[in-house]
Amino acid sequence: MKEYDANDRPWYAGVTGYQWLVLVIASLGWIFDIFEGQIFVASMREAIPSLLPPGTQDPERIDNLNRIALAGFLLGGALGGIWFGRLSDRIGRTRTMILTIATYSVFTFVSALSQAWWHLVVCRFLVALGVGGEWAVASAMVAEVFPRRARAWSLAIFHASSVLGTLLAVLAGVVLVGNHALRLPLPGGGELNGWRLAFLLGGIPALLIIWIRLALREPDAWRRSHAVPENDRVTGGFLELFTEPYLTRTLVGVGLAAIGLATFWGVHIYGKDLLRQAEENECLARAQADAAAARPAQPQELTAERRKQLLEPYGRQIKNWEMAGMLAVTLGGGAGLVCFGPLAEWLGRRGAFLFFQLGGAASALCLFQLVMGKVALLVLLPVFGFLTLGMHAGFAVYFPELFPTRIRGSGTGFCFNAGRILAAPLLFMGGWSVGWHTSASILSLLFLLGPPLLLLAPETKGRELE
Repeated sequence: MKEYDANDRPWYAGVTGYQWLVLVIASLGWIFDIFEGQIFVASMREAIPSLLPPGTQDPERIDNLNRIALAGFLLGGALGGIWFGRLSDRIGRTRTMILTIATYSVFTFVSALSQAWWHLVVCRFLVALGVGGEWAVASAMVAEVFPRRARAWSLAIFHASSVLGTLLAVLAGVVLVGNHALRLPLPGGGELNGWRLAFLLGGIPALLIIWIRLALREPDAWRRSHAVPENDRVTGGFLELFTEPYLTRTLVGVGLAAIGLATFWGVHIYGKDLLRQAEENECLARAQADAAAARPAQPQELTAERRKQLLEPYGRQIKNWEMAGMLAVTLGGGAGLVCFGPLAEWLGRRGAFLFFQLGGAASALCLFQLVMGKVALLVLLPVFGFLTLGMHAGFAVYFPELFPTRIRGSGTGFCFNAGRILAAPLLFMGGWSVGWHTSASILSLLFLLGPPLLLLAPETKGRELE
């Protein structure tokens, strides 16, 4: 008879109700965190143009201003993640999570009041302070609350919950942003259009603060590290991240995050635009044919303004196809995030990262260089999403395992968000003055920097948290 082995139990066996509650609340914070980021992605073709003076809305300028907004979001997330991660090591995970959610909720709400493009960019930076901080705090908390056997699965589920935030943004994009007839008058004059209403929804997550305050307590690991008198307490300073044995771990974490975030904002999010482009091309050809049939003796040059006029009747239809692309990429990406947990238990942490890095490079180059047609795109976009997003769950699984409790929030926050700092100029330089299509192809090559970096990465599979 086979001897019973506790390791044969399902990963969720023995997980307590409170541990599930922590995972649910942390995931809700992360869902709304992602919604605050992705609502801009869903409305970037409407928000920035509407804030530009008439006659200055050429496509190249709009693309460049959108990249500036994305780069500002990355920098804000970096600063917020590092600051709030360090703060959570000092005042606790629960209180810090409340501060991060309050920050991103308030400033997403304020974004709806923007009157110039730079107002929106500044608001995106401020939103990102809370967005970057919430992930660092929540991932450290889940890692400290769940047992070792369930850690990779629970953290992969936590990170995969981000898909629901993107789906909420897709829904807002279809119902609100894409509805160009939606106009709500304001007292005293003015009106709220679709994209502004979508940003106003960003204030709702603030209600989550009440539940967090009533339901959560600090993790036992954090409380034990703060149970001794302050004068005798062994607390990690931020600079400890840059001393051995943590320096190599810190550099590996930052490098992995930089690759993942630069390819997310520079490659992954543009998958949806391939479907939009395919639909635009079909609608433009149809509109030109109709115009030529109506006035055969008066051919007109296809200027940017003329293109805009021809496509205007198809605006809602084009937006729906764009959101269909975003949905396809998101569903595939969600599957990739969930699968990182079991892959990390099977192949190890490094093996799982390697799988997604090589797959991400291959799928992105194939999609942006070879694939055309809406049917082929609808089939391949979920695969592209799976391979380009799946490694992001590894940040939640791997980074907390690299550091001891006294600097876990600081280390996790610094790795993920210093990666944002490095990703921002890569995103900006990779896309400046070239089309998004070419930019995404160039930035997809960053995936190939991952395998050499993994040679320096320690394998943490099966280890207890320090």
